[in-house]
Amino acid sequence: MDIQVIKELMSEFKEAELTKLSLKCEAFELTLEKEKEIISVEHHQMLPAVNPYPNITMNHGSDSHADQKEEGIEKKYITSPMVGSFYASSTPGKAPFISVGSKVKKGDVICIIEAMKLMNEVEAEVDGEVVEVLVHNEDMVEYAQPLFVIK
Repeated sequence: MDIQVIKELMSEFKEAELTKLSLKCEAFELTLEKEKEIISVEHHQMLPAVNPYPNITMNHGSDSHADQKEEGIEKKYITSPMVGSFYASSTPGKAPFISVGSKVKKGDVICIIEAMKLMNEVEAEVDGEVVEVLVHNEDMVEYAQPLFVIK
């Protein structure tokens, strides 16, 4: 067998998904083998979902706030509609959309959540006054994580 043919076979075998090749021709025998790629598969046990905010009732429906009464005042929590980075203003150095004491109306833009390089404006779904801002600018937020307390 010609050495050039053997080199071509070796080159083709290297590129192929085969792991073993045996060839017999008259008095010539050739066996090519390469190590098998070992693919590791890990098994992870899924744990039940746990509310990371036990003092706040989570609402995972289309409504983005959970109501809670405390000391006779009805509090509403505006929660994050997605996972991403929280931004209090439209550009760095600019005043935040809302802060403690701000009055908000349904439909007002209250913050931006950046997810996958997209800036998503979050709008208030209730009218009221901001009692507390629960996250800081540029914090990573989770889906349904409380962002603001409104009364």
